[in-house]
Amino acid sequence: MTTETTIQERMNIVIVGHVDHGKSTLLGRLYADTGTLPEGKIEKVQAICRQQGKEFEYAFLFDAFLEEQQQGITIDTARTFFTWGGRQYIIIDAPGHKEFLKNMVSGAARAEAALLIIDALEGVREQSKRHGLLLSMLGVKQVTVIVNKMDLVNYREDTFQAIEKEYREFLSQLNVIPQYIIPASAKQGVNITKVSSETPWYTGPSVLDSLAHFHLETARSEQALRFPLQDVYKFDARRILVGRLTAGTLKIGDRLVFSPTNKSANVQSIEAFNVDPPPTHATAGQSVGITLDEQIFVERGHIASHEDARPLVSTQIRANLFWLGSQPLETGRTYTLRLATREVLCEITAIHRIVDATNLDDRRTQSTVQRNEVADITLRTKSPIAFDLYATFETTGRFVLVDNYDVAGGGIITELVADEQEDFRTEARERDSAWVQGDVGAEDRSLRYGHRAAVVLLTGPDTTAKSFLARKLETVLVAEGRHAYLLAAENLQRGLDADLHDIKPEEMVRRFGEVVRLLTDTGSLVITTTNAFPQTAKNILQTVQTLVNPIPVITVHMTKDQSGPQPDRDLIFAGPEDFDACTHQIIETLKQKGILAEPNESHPTVQFSI
Repeated sequence: MTTETTIQERMNIVIVGHVDHGKSTLLGRLYADTGTLPEGKIEKVQAICRQQGKEFEYAFLFDAFLEEQQQGITIDTARTFFTWGGRQYIIIDAPGHKEFLKNMVSGAARAEAALLIIDALEGVREQSKRHGLLLSMLGVKQVTVIVNKMDLVNYREDTFQAIEKEYREFLSQLNVIPQYIIPASAKQGVNITKVSSETPWYTGPSVLDSLAHFHLETARSEQALRFPLQDVYKFDARRILVGRLTAGTLKIGDRLVFSPTNKSANVQSIEAFNVDPPPTHATAGQSVGITLDEQIFVERGHIASHEDARPLVSTQIRANLFWLGSQPLETGRTYTLRLATREVLCEITAIHRIVDATNLDDRRTQSTVQRNEVADITLRTKSPIAFDLYATFETTGRFVLVDNYDVAGGGIITELVADEQEDFRTEARERDSAWVQGDVGAEDRSLRYGHRAAVVLLTGPDTTAKSFLARKLETVLVAEGRHAYLLAAENLQRGLDADLHDIKPEEMVRRFGEVVRLLTDTGSLVITTTNAFPQTAKNILQTVQTLVNPIPVITVHMTKDQSGPQPDRDLIFAGPEDFDACTHQIIETLKQKGILAEPNESHPTVQFSI
């Protein structure tokens, strides 16, 4: 059998199964019958077997082929290649599952489909279920199951059907639907490259023909745009946004949306170093800089996309994590999550399932994950992040966790977990996409006022004089010439919220957040407190942050007792007596965060991107 030499496309396929279930025999037979092996290779291996008094096995043929293909190459997953029907198949077979798992979550390996082998004589054993779980955790959805060694059960249809029924039911629990389940004998060549007469009751394709039914991933340049920002530079009075396109294409004039903030603008130019004439478009894999037709707040870690295909946004994700840290992964501990160019603090809120990558032992919910274990987890980030599911976008669906400055684990995102802010986030996204802009932008206002728009939100018990400190802060800022305004929620309740009659506190908070958003659009420093709300300060804070994002919210907590655990705030004051000192500390914090410029500067400098 001869092989076609013209390669039109390539596909990565992982083969999983117990070492004794015939993986090497299957691959040896495939390579021999597709003409992939070098001329004389079969005869050479047959001669060696005769010299050693051993029966010829196609597994020996594959092992010799593997050694030849990998000569001089150091790898930890076995990769071999064969071409059929204009497609080159790259077969990935890890000698240990740990290596393959590590490479999958790190991006070193990428399987688009899988062949899973079951021994017909043994049936569906625990190991076969673990292999199915492995594929599910790695997000591999295209699967063909091969029931091998059918010759040992005399090609009995009832034996095959029992295995097929049991394994389909198991895989359905993992949301994996096999494209085909094929009865085969790799040793005898039955149903490997063509359907054989030994199984007249089987009407499906051969193993080789089934490969053609696996769908290739869409080329990255043809996917929706993903442009994670690496930095923002000021150059010749221009703000240049730089990064690497991980998917899709962009061109001058495109309308871009930056997630998770929902800010949008048009591409004015595409910048490249020493390129003449300047490029008019860019595609996946290129590192470029772009300028926008208006000044909006963007920073490192934001992901640019087109309006009709945005990434997901949430503070909670479900993921499969491979842990390599010297210390166990623990729920409740704080880690740093790195996704594309974004870094954000996070904690593990739930561990649903753990699999030991060395032997695929499976254990249910625990509070810690040990080294070399794979865990199905839910994590929560301190602030919203933009991301994709790994099955859709590889780069923006993969992340690492950092523990004490060391990369300790890598994961792939399998699901968005809706948080309590999801409805507000949707509202803000739809509102901002249709926001009517005037001719005066945020940067124009900041130059005029000497500061960026921001919110100072004071939380804590009603008895801690939050209102007094808020009024003091407003007075000092206005005296310095700042555009500051004290927003008392009580005033809204007497007017805008008069129709609610204290029966819809969530709606009161929503309207409050929208008023804050309007005031910040004027470039104001909005000062407010949680005094008027019956809800917990946490809910108010999260809602305001969601509705005004990306406007910074500076949180100040006031308490009578600082001995117990305190909330996560920018500043905490315990029973303050010196309100002048507290006001000064808040103003210094605003300066440190690049919100306030020094007063009386002729050309004030405020920080619009980090």
